[in-house]
Amino acid sequence: MRYGSTTAVDGLTLRIEPGTVTSILGPNGAGKTTTIETCEGFREPQSGSVRVLGLDPRTDAKALRPRVGVMLQSGGAWSGSRAHEMVRHIASLHAHPLDVDLLIERLGMQDYGRTPYRRLSGGQQQRLSLAMAVVGRPELLFLDEPTAGLDPAARHATWDLINELRGHGVTTVLSTHFMDEAEALSDRVHIVDHGRVIAEGTVAELALTGAQNTVRFVARAGLDVEDLMLALPHDSKVVEFSAGSYVVTGEVNPVLLAALMTWCAAHNVLTDSVLVERQTLEDRFLDLTGRTLR
Repeated sequence: MRYGSTTAVDGLTLRIEPGTVTSILGPNGAGKTTTIETCEGFREPQSGSVRVLGLDPRTDAKALRPRVGVMLQSGGAWSGSRAHEMVRHIASLHAHPLDVDLLIERLGMQDYGRTPYRRLSGGQQQRLSLAMAVVGRPELLFLDEPTAGLDPAARHATWDLINELRGHGVTTVLSTHFMDEAEALSDRVHIVDHGRVIAEGTVAELALTGAQNTVRFVARAGLDVEDLMLALPHDSKVVEFSAGSYVVTGEVNPVLLAALMTWCAAHNVLTDSVLVERQTLEDRFLDLTGRTLR
């Protein structure tokens, strides 16, 4: 997909497995929304191919619409429509919708049912858009920034709903800028930048393929770090970062920790604290896409 001289999606290839929650992560302008809107059928790819539930989202749109739920990044409801009225209208278009009253209660929408969409707060519009996306019992659900603007309670209610839908076999494609959200929900993550998938895997796999984890410990100053390194597994390094504060890098695993504690015991070293620092999904994301604003 190109916009003038800008290539927004550049040979991006991915597959979403049924019954999973898959996150699409990337910095602003990476091509996430264009990719998702192409899968939803709102944009026609200029090259390549897209299949959603085995169908073409453009030519087979009529067959796909009853099976797919879409939560857009913004909008999706008529500006003058009332919140509950809009959810009931969408429900009426489906053969076996969810119980509208229960869904309204589940998402905390009871207090603004008669408020027109244009007068809803950003968070209220988000909850309405989510309700509209899920009320038809979709097989496949596209969620673009579903918890943007929500308070913590509403965020967790949204997470609970996504997890519950997965338990019922719903496949969810999630685009989000919240790394904790992706970590909490995702079976698999695709990191996109410059229109390409640059990394993919489970949250644990992505963290493990990044920078090595570290162990920090505090003990008396002036330990013989050269001797300590000889006692640790190959390729481990030890630095006294400041007086009495040590950093061990390498493949952090139970063997390394056991060797560290054995050496300390043999040299009568009492550690005040030992901390294993593991790389997070956010660390890996920043390593891959850059740590400065573009």
